[in-house]
Amino acid sequence: MTGLDMLETEDAKIVTLARGARLRAYAPHTGVEEGAAVRDSDGRTYAAATVENAAAALTTSALRGAVAAAASSGARTFEAAALVTAGALGDDDLAVLREFGTGVPVHVAGPDGVHRETRTT
Repeated sequence: MTGLDMLETEDAKIVTLARGARLRAYAPHTGVEEGAAVRDSDGRTYAAATVENAAAALTTSALRGAVAAAASSGARTFEAAALVTAGALGDDDLAVLREFGTGVPVHVAGPDGVHRETRTT
């Protein structure tokens, strides 16, 4: 099994949402485009893309953006998250999600949708 076949249906959906979000990334400084999606405990989904700034410290990662969108809508617990990246899941991004609880799986896939790993908060 490869790609999204390895994941439960609902998790494959958030990877698909993350892939779509990645297409909307704003990354003129590094070219590192990421997309992310989260599913809250009510089953609602939120997606976001990287938004870079010339000052790197002001860049919003895709996963942080998705968590912020969810939290701004009232979400306080998450069932799962997905990140689509050519790179790796950063510890800082994982820490932001961990703020809302431990044991949340984060499915990491490449831009081609192939599932590479699952980490938990």
